Amino acid sequence: MRALLSPESASLYFTSINIVSRDPNPCRSRTSLYFLKRDGGCSLIRRKPRSTAVKAVLDSATIEELGLKESDMRNPAISSTYRRSMLPKPNQTVLEAQARICTGPTQTRPLSEEQAFKVLDTILRSVRGELKDEEQVSKAQIGAFFAGMTIRANSFPEETQWSEGERRAMNLFWPLLLRALPPDVIFIADPEGSIMGLGNSVGPQFIGNGTTEMRLVGALREILAGGHLGYEEVQGVLKDVLPLKFEDGKSTGVSESLLSAFLIGQRMIRETDRELKAYCLAFDDELGPAPVADVSSLTHYGEPYDGNTRFFRSTLFVAAVRSCYGESSLLHGVEWMPPKGGVTEEQMLNFMGANTNLSLHQAKELIEDEEVGFAYISQREARPSLYSLIGLREHIKKRPPLATTEKVQQFIRAKGKESIVAGFYHEGYEEPLLMLMKRRGVHSGLVVKGEEGALSMTTRLRSASMSKGFPVNYCSGFRSVVTETACKEDGVSHQSFRLEVNAMDYGFEPTDTPRTDRSVSKNIELGLAALHGQKGPAYDRIVLNAGIVDHLLGCDGAEDVTIALDRAREAIDSGKALKKLLNYITVSHKLK
Repeated sequence: MRALLSPESASLYFTSINIVSRDPNPCRSRTSLYFLKRDGGCSLIRRKPRSTAVKAVLDSATIEELGLKESDMRNPAISSTYRRSMLPKPNQTVLEAQARICTGPTQTRPLSEEQAFKVLDTILRSVRGELKDEEQVSKAQIGAFFAGMTIRANSFPEETQWSEGERRAMNLFWPLLLRALPPDVIFIADPEGSIMGLGNSVGPQFIGNGTTEMRLVGALREILAGGHLGYEEVQGVLKDVLPLKFEDGKSTGVSESLLSAFLIGQRMIRETDRELKAYCLAFDDELGPAPVADVSSLTHYGEPYDGNTRFFRSTLFVAAVRSCYGESSLLHGVEWMPPKGGVTEEQMLNFMGANTNLSLHQAKELIEDEEVGFAYISQREARPSLYSLIGLREHIKKRPPLATTEKVQQFIRAKGKESIVAGFYHEGYEEPLLMLMKRRGVHSGLVVKGEEGALSMTTRLRSASMSKGFPVNYCSGFRSVVTETACKEDGVSHQSFRLEVNAMDYGFEPTDTPRTDRSVSKNIELGLAALHGQKGPAYDRIVLNAGIVDHLLGCDGAEDVTIALDRAREAIDSGKALKKLLNYITVSHKLK
């Protein structure tokens, strides 16, 4: 599906992907997609059947069940295979326990006695050196697990504190663990020497090794007690410990146990606004001042970095559409991110042959290029310090505060108006996200509860058995205005709004969302078929998300939502949007 040879050594670097056309006229049916020539031209090619197409739809569980070798598992069509192979894998027994207890005051699910015994026995045998390779429990996992237990004991409501089974298991194992665990973990598990009731003096006296750990330990004492930190305190810790440096797969400079306890602990007790601001702004100056693009409008898209595992992810194709009428976009993310490890924009662009190693200045050039008008930047290039945490984040299991704040970034600025759009899932994070956007000083901001917590609004009917919280397609945001009635925050006047977008109100027929199930190629196939003008659910979602976002952000020419939707359709039906995407793939390799 993807050319195996590099652009330097091959005549083609993006081969075709089949599309099943709905055109009833077989002579006009589109049976393949564009490929690109080294000279930048485009052509069409008919794809030959491939046996590997079957493998493209295998998920990681099926691959494991079939007993395929590691070399066979590297299938670029499946999102889970984009995980870097050099990252050590976490112990699954402890990871499952972390998923239950390393979460919020009302979401935590205490372990049964049997589960607690199994987890503590696994940790004990690991620290004694009895477990090898993937069976070993990492320092990060141990730190996160015991941080979760301590915070629950110290500050959670009764129903999510320790169960009787957990207490019995801990009473049995703690004397053994006390002799086997390193001092930093003993501190995390019993920082004041009061939880276990054995007169432990290690926790109260622990200060860490060196000035970096001393600052981290001081902050962690507050967090483990259920308390919060100041803006400068959070930033000081982050700048002290990042980027993580590794030797022989192990971090140097700071205890992984302490850092994972810090990150998961702040999420468990729910971050304050000042803490979220600290995470959001901590590394703005890491690579110097942000480049400024000479464009009249720039939208920063904050998709969840861990991708989509079930449904079509439309934002890349929406960006191509919006660029056709002067609405520039900057997408950002990573190739692969836990906990979901789903399909991301970087995977799609990689699969199609685009250059995803762009510097900020190269991305700025793509945004300014009238033949392109949008860009993608990887966190790897934009924020190396935060990128160094990916391996640790997998071992934490649950999302840390960075999962919220990394969506509200301005890697590139604009001379004209700027907007930020971000997705959310859990109720309660929509207002902090908007607060961060206002802190960024943008002209307009929008949070969307799309499918899977991503940005894609859907045209499917609302479920009668809706889950708790806001429904899918809920939107909240603000626009800069010049009126006497507008509220004033951070020196900018804003008009706030919140609504639930019902696609049928705008003439869309209800359709089920296309499933991609971790398949990168399926997501691309759906998006490119839509940009070819093939009508259907993917086409409708691209139009809906382009037009509604334009309207809600107050973009020029989108005051009337019907007109905004029509110009998105025209961008697709005219072939302009497809050309913009193809131009991106070509031009991204020519930048110096």
